[in-house]
Amino acid sequence: MTASRVRQRLMLPVPNDFNFWGTVYSHGWCALPPFSSNKSARSLSRVISLNGKKPIVCTLIAHANRIQVEMEGGYRLTAEEKEDVARQLATCFRLNENFQEFHRVARRHPSYRWIARARTGRMLRAPTMFEDAVKMICTTNCTWALTTLMVTNLVSSLGVSTQTGLHAFPTPRAIAGSTERFLRKEVKAGYRAPYILEFAQKVAAAKIDVEAWRSSDAPTEALFKEMRLVRGIGPYAAGNLLKLCGRYDYLGLDSWVRGKYYEIHSKGRVVKDNTIERHYQKYGTWRGLFFWLEMTRHFHDDKFSF
Repeated sequence: MTASRVRQRLMLPVPNDFNFWGTVYSHGWCALPPFSSNKSARSLSRVISLNGKKPIVCTLIAHANRIQVEMEGGYRLTAEEKEDVARQLATCFRLNENFQEFHRVARRHPSYRWIARARTGRMLRAPTMFEDAVKMICTTNCTWALTTLMVTNLVSSLGVSTQTGLHAFPTPRAIAGSTERFLRKEVKAGYRAPYILEFAQKVAAAKIDVEAWRSSDAPTEALFKEMRLVRGIGPYAAGNLLKLCGRYDYLGLDSWVRGKYYEIHSKGRVVKDNTIERHYQKYGTWRGLFFWLEMTRHFHDDKFSF
């Protein structure tokens, strides 16, 4: 007998400087399960896990000053569970972070005034730092197609399933209970397999407090070094994970952004990384965010214009 589906709704208030689509398409996370986006329906979906066991499919649609969240699962959520869903989604959209100072700085520079006008700057992230870190490891030294394949396989094989066959992101314990062979063969993680497994095992055993990275009061350089202690997280991955913690001191260079920089600033000519670093030094602690938004401006201007 098929369990009935229960649909509920909640509304998330948003700050005045919030841009729904600018956040959804701020980088590739919106295309990686358990996120999915639908341009024609003008919606973003996300499977939210409650206590690592109860998966809820959330479909988000933007309104003028709020986000409408349609929730679907096999049970009616309690008030406390609704609050948990709202908290996780607010974390994904960075709704509690203040970007007014960033927009003030952007207005001082003619080439960046579009950022404040577009009310952009927030970068979509997962409800947990663990998910962000595993996904970032899956972006290293490979094509985006392979990243998508790895994450899709990981979620579908180890994440708890909804009634409709969608899956939540697997818990550290679920990944830790797999094997390196499984991660290589089934997930297609390649050389990343032992890194992902070791990371999940340490998080599950409370040997790494990965969730504390987002609220850490350590200097950014110290947090960068702490992230780099995790096997599989190099300078590129750590620099970009810092952005998802609200710290933008590092550029997080990879081959794609280097190519975009060469195209925009050096007529396609290859330059050294320290040349790129010096170019953004004047933007201080916001330099990594200015860099990323400049490299991805075409997302906002063309591809995802709403």
